[in-house]
Amino acid sequence: MTGTAENDHDRIRGVATRVLRAEAEALMAMADCPPEGFARATRMILASQGRVVTSGMGKSGHIARKIAATLASTGTPALFLHPGEASHGDLGMVAPGDVCILLSNSGETRELSDLIQYTRRFDIPMIAITRVADSTLARQADVALILPDKPEACAIGMAPTTSTTCTLALGDALAVALMEERGFKADAFHVFHPGGKLGAQFLRVRDVMHTGAALPQVAPETPMGETLIEMSAKGFGIAALVEDGILRGVITDGDLRRNLDGLMGCSAGAVATRDPRTATPDMLLSEALGVMNRHKIGALFVVEAGNRLCGLVHIHDCLRAGVA
Repeated sequence: MTGTAENDHDRIRGVATRVLRAEAEALMAMADCPPEGFARATRMILASQGRVVTSGMGKSGHIARKIAATLASTGTPALFLHPGEASHGDLGMVAPGDVCILLSNSGETRELSDLIQYTRRFDIPMIAITRVADSTLARQADVALILPDKPEACAIGMAPTTSTTCTLALGDALAVALMEERGFKADAFHVFHPGGKLGAQFLRVRDVMHTGAALPQVAPETPMGETLIEMSAKGFGIAALVEDGILRGVITDGDLRRNLDGLMGCSAGAVATRDPRTATPDMLLSEALGVMNRHKIGALFVVEAGNRLCGLVHIHDCLRAGVA
């Protein structure tokens, strides 16, 4: 790297350091002294019977949309309403029982005027997030959450950077406070996140396990010839040793190799491994995969109370579900 290139590299990295430090300092200022009214805003949303409607223009609109999405995915019904569309008929989306959260760094965004007036006319609670305490938006709000008066991180001090970061973080804080006050649990989170890696983290064994006729199972007295046919037909490389519905053991490829001498003269019970590793239907699929990985096995039989056989989960089921 030439001297000029090195200087450019250091200069550009210096910009990253300056911006990140400026935004971090603003966040720390807000963390050291959270906005007055934060607890009241949280209680206002908890007490509402409807939805949270967020709105903002420009970059504030993008942040408002993200806040609505975070609220909706964590147990607080919410939607984003574009202020321009609100003025052309979509105000009808705001109903009694709703709470509005309106975002404007200056507090003087003209496009929010109709929405502000609508909330005042119909007594719809309104929370403002703004940097200016004596702005129109803050004065009209039932609760005004005032952002720290910190400069934007860009060289000209105008591009929304520090202000949008603080607004987004404050929205996250509201969402988490609401989650904790509602007692929102992981199971409920899964209801709203069935897809992707997040959804896969909450899958349980019962969601993917094989059941019924798909299960390879034999009685203890079954000859090994018939046992091999059962293992081959079901295609899992394993068979359950079952007696009166109770799992008594398993037969794996490893058991076959250990008993090659005289194998065909043995019964399934003589070859099986007793007290095998198992899963339960309510076990997280990721936990079942962990058991398989730790013990270097490719499948687990699934048992209910009393060790009663009810299913089988294979490592390929975990991979297909995105658990890895």
